[in-house]
Amino acid sequence: MKYLESETFLGDNECSEDAIPSSKLLQIRLDEKDEQLAALPADASLESRLTLILERGYLQLDLDQNEAAWKAVQEMLPQAIDNELWLQAVEACDILYQAEQADSLKALAQGIWLSVTFPILPELSVAMLQHLIDETPDNSDGAAVAAATAAYIVDLRAEGAERKELKFFTSQLLGEVARRHSQVEEQEIFDFWVERMELDDPGKFLPRLAKVLDLVTESDWWFDRDALRAKIPH
Repeated sequence: MKYLESETFLGDNECSEDAIPSSKLLQIRLDEKDEQLAALPADASLESRLTLILERGYLQLDLDQNEAAWKAVQEMLPQAIDNELWLQAVEACDILYQAEQADSLKALAQGIWLSVTFPILPELSVAMLQHLIDETPDNSDGAAVAAATAAYIVDLRAEGAERKELKFFTSQLLGEVARRHSQVEEQEIFDFWVERMELDDPGKFLPRLAKVLDLVTESDWWFDRDALRAKIPH
């Protein structure tokens, strides 16, 4: 689990500090990515090139090189979208959000729309929605809608051991949102809260998520959503 920020997914590390590499090691890894990019042959696939740029971007974030990460990744985002590289496009939006620049929240909303619309890795979709939850006030219905969407995506896309882990994670996430939103502690009250908030019906909470994303972007979308919807696999 490389996208989600939770002690649940730290693996064999004893604590979160153990999971943080030293700056020196991060710089070595960044230099290696630069070398790999420079060595790419002219006929290398776009996916290979963009993947390296994104790997560099995450390393730059860890090194607090946020502006550099933003610039490099923002330039490649349209290429990823134009070539239907949805995973790379969402990773780009994730980096742009974490870079904490003026339009980072807009980048998050773009990435959430792509990650819900297209069947990318469910863990990344959940991570993007978790970012939105972290950005919303405790009493915001938007956080509840985002948590319900995360659980729905896991039900649709996740399989095997990943499904078990992500179902646990999203159930905990929804429970935490319920506590924040309405001080819900007991299961019976939680079930009532879910029903009252219409979080058990994707036909109702997905359109609400769309409205939340419109508000976050201030309707400043960086791509033609209608054109992209036509590319949705059936």
